[in-house]
Amino acid sequence: MKSPVHPTPTVQVLARSFAVLDVLSQHPGAVPLKVISEKTGLHPSTAHRILNDLVAGRLVDRPEAGNYRLGMRLLELGNLVKARLDVREAALGPMRELHQLTQQPVNLSMRQGDEIVYIERAYSERSGMQVVRAVGGRAPLHLTSVGKLFLAQDDTQRVRSYATRSGLIGHTRNSITEVAALERELSNVLAHGTARDDEELEVGVRCMAAGIYDDQGMLVAGLSISAPADRLEDRWLERLRDTADQISISLGHQRAPAETAAAPRKTIKRINCPAPSDARSR
Repeated sequence: MKSPVHPTPTVQVLARSFAVLDVLSQHPGAVPLKVISEKTGLHPSTAHRILNDLVAGRLVDRPEAGNYRLGMRLLELGNLVKARLDVREAALGPMRELHQLTQQPVNLSMRQGDEIVYIERAYSERSGMQVVRAVGGRAPLHLTSVGKLFLAQDDTQRVRSYATRSGLIGHTRNSITEVAALERELSNVLAHGTARDDEELEVGVRCMAAGIYDDQGMLVAGLSISAPADRLEDRWLERLRDTADQISISLGHQRAPAETAAAPRKTIKRINCPAPSDARSR
């Protein structure tokens, strides 16, 4: 059987960067610049410039001068892709069932850095909400219900570092923009094991979220229901939890016998809830 033929990149610098990464992938340890130059056929000065840019993007590490290895960002991105594929496949069916029950958008999202990334959505026009954040869209952690789930698992120092980096910028009059208020909110989230967004990302839209956990007990995604502010029903919360648990079990998660539906989990990975505006969906 012939090996698949991959198209050659049309941008020369990208083709050269891929060649450098391929060379590094063939070595378990750091590789000298001279070897990289020889293996890729690039002039040492050209290889050096490309490596500097790859180091700046954390795709390559430079443990010592003149030596290079694959960077941790590749691991982060690879894990994100793997988790997206696994979680999405497990979640699609249960998400559709939950949407049939609520007739409101049901969202699957994950955390990437300081933001939530929307991975999948179960939605129909009958919900009466216009989806404004497409799959692949992003939103700040502190303004979303799933983002709060993740932040609640961080220690005080990490939460304050996030607040400094993000500036806790608000989108509506309900947005949390002060560290003390965020810490109080996260304590409440941790106590209940679920989170809410009360028109904090989009005016007119509220959201509730529960976490999805893998076989290691890590929070890998968040399941959320978003609805017009006057239509989000508290009775959906139990079903939301049950659906998130169903997906977690399919990923190999095993709850401890004493763990109750309301008990907060201790570990995570990343998630969120979409948002709409004036009858839109998050």
